Amino acid sequence: MTNAAIAPHPAPGPDTDTTRFRGIIPPVITPRTESGLIDRESLQRVTAHLLDGGVDGLFILGSSGEVPYLTQEERDLVATTVIEASDGRVPVLAGANEQTTARVVTEAERLADLGIDALVVTAPFYALSNQAEVGQHFRTIRERVELPLFAYDVPVRTHVKLGVDVVRELAEDGVLAGVKDSSGDDVSFRLLALATEHLTAFRVFTGHEVVVDGALLGGAHGAVPGLANVDPAGYSRLYAAAAEGDWPSARREQDRLARLFGIVDVTEAGISAGAAGLGAFKTALQLLGVIANNRMSEPMRSLGAAETARIRSLLESSGLL
Repeated sequence: MTNAAIAPHPAPGPDTDTTRFRGIIPPVITPRTESGLIDRESLQRVTAHLLDGGVDGLFILGSSGEVPYLTQEERDLVATTVIEASDGRVPVLAGANEQTTARVVTEAERLADLGIDALVVTAPFYALSNQAEVGQHFRTIRERVELPLFAYDVPVRTHVKLGVDVVRELAEDGVLAGVKDSSGDDVSFRLLALATEHLTAFRVFTGHEVVVDGALLGGAHGAVPGLANVDPAGYSRLYAAAAEGDWPSARREQDRLARLFGIVDVTEAGISAGAAGLGAFKTALQLLGVIANNRMSEPMRSLGAAETARIRSLLESSGLL
């Protein structure tokens, strides 16, 4: 059993070719200049860093991309920069997340015009919805925008957990092409994989940095880990080992990445959870020479010298510096 490989990717469904959505798809961070503007040159280098690391796709305008803090103009600049820099080498997925269905549709239509390959959409937030309304939310978006639609299950931000039955029904009806599960609920994730295993075109991705090997063994088609911004090659090696059925090698790589994930826990008191995690990724990329600085979107605090020193130590012990 331990030598079994990941099953070959199945044929696409009748309406949408989803086979290209697989493997490691990092949620791309959004660098800023010291003055707080989008750092387009650093974003180009991040894109090159990820592609050189062997990733299979790019997810922009998600939580790791600080999307709630970006203006509409900044979102468009991020999208056009990454699309141009990736030059069609891998699919580019983009988050279109607003409080209500109508606002998401407007965002999605604009992003579609910019040339993205798929949409990643959360349940409505701020508005008080039930599972039936969440299902209708995704149906309406799919009717209005002709792009593959992935559900983004991130209850820590939406305060709504996507029900397995709702997702399965939307998948069976051809509304959803897949799910990015960032719920941290590994039981629900496994049940979703089981509930949709008969849908050969449906894609299931984990957003959990430290259990990617387990998710792949349990049927995931790939991962969307924020830490892959820092070490895309490590996650690519993990996925390749799993695809070859070399689970011991996959576990060793995952163990190394789990230790590297300690960079998110080095912050001083008084910094928010979001700034701690994203700030660690940015600080690591600054130390690696990929981005110019670790400036966060306001009002988040950027990490300081003491935290940078701790992150440097972890990068050194992981073999990245």
